[in-house]
Amino acid sequence: MEAVRAYPATFCSIPTIAALAQLQQTCNPPIFVLITMTEQSPNTHRKIIHIDMDAFYASVEQRDFPEYRGKPLVVGGLPEGRGGVVATASYEARKFGIRSAMSSKKALQLCPHALFVRPRFNVYREVSQHIREIFSRYTDLIEPLSLDEAFLDVTNDKQDIGSAIEIAKLIKQAIKDELQLTASAGVSINKFVAKIASDINKPDGLKFIGPSSIENFMEQLPVEKFFGVGKVTAQKMKQMGLHTGADLKRMEESDLVKHFGKVGKFYYQIVRGIDNREVQPHRETKSLGAEDTFAYDLTTLEEMEAELDKIAITVHNRLLKYELKGRTITLKVKYHDFKQITRNQSFPTPVNDLETISHTAKQLMAATGVDDVKVRLLGISLSNFGELPVKQRDDKELGPGDQLELEL
Repeated sequence: MEAVRAYPATFCSIPTIAALAQLQQTCNPPIFVLITMTEQSPNTHRKIIHIDMDAFYASVEQRDFPEYRGKPLVVGGLPEGRGGVVATASYEARKFGIRSAMSSKKALQLCPHALFVRPRFNVYREVSQHIREIFSRYTDLIEPLSLDEAFLDVTNDKQDIGSAIEIAKLIKQAIKDELQLTASAGVSINKFVAKIASDINKPDGLKFIGPSSIENFMEQLPVEKFFGVGKVTAQKMKQMGLHTGADLKRMEESDLVKHFGKVGKFYYQIVRGIDNREVQPHRETKSLGAEDTFAYDLTTLEEMEAELDKIAITVHNRLLKYELKGRTITLKVKYHDFKQITRNQSFPTPVNDLETISHTAKQLMAATGVDDVKVRLLGISLSNFGELPVKQRDDKELGPGDQLELEL
């Protein structure tokens, strides 16, 4: 038997199988060809849409009550008494610097002539269900993030339209025609970029960031726009000379992990436009919370309690937005030496009121022992969720002059 001979390998591009067959016939000795295929053809990119309603609660109020239109409107807790928090603000109010999760007292200081009204969650829920029905005309792959935003995967849409941009236009128009509201849409090949895109041309915007544009887009993105980058992390990045995605891209993954921990791997991937997370129609929220890293270490219980009050407001506002109550409240503490502990307390029935969240977190904090400690991060989260009961109200209770003092 003839011995097997080895020949120098030549790597070339063979455009078709027919060309390969012809090449094999003309070669002496015969050749063996290793065919490799790219992991994903450019034509098989996913088509992801992120829809975000514009100032949702406030826009519904302005739609239903003409006297609110064109005026700075704040939906949330009243500024009187103990005060509450802003659930959302109209675009007229945002011009004064009013933002979600801000205390109502602060909002009133920024805009003394602002109108404050109570949320009507039963109405917002009905509108949200209508919006979901519009989405379902085009795809069943819908991942709601809250009442007013969702991801859609329209890679294989029900109506064989084929164009995610066209579908986004049709959805926006249907929302406008059927609900007299506006939505902004971001279109791209993954969730991260689509979500950022939806915020670019608000309100009533539509932004497409295609595969060939993603890396350039990410390179120009300010670091504070990246998911997971808070004020303190952004400040740290800028002190390191990292101001944009392009600056992050120049760093090795190991260096990003060294400076920012496990999230450094995420930064390394996303600045290159890589996000393989799927749209999850049945995604279950297991916990919800907020945390803050401080510019300086906290050393007294009074400082810690003051910060916990602020964090509790943020958590409470998010619970309202996502209509959640939790049976377990967890406190997270990270010290100056990066040692981290968690403490939690469970309740027989689900809770979401601000007083319980704040009081429990402060009790857990005091129980950790705060003598001679330096705290660099605090966090509060809720888990073990139960359903939020829907309060039934008569229509007469929903007049334009009615305002609800939320337990915020």
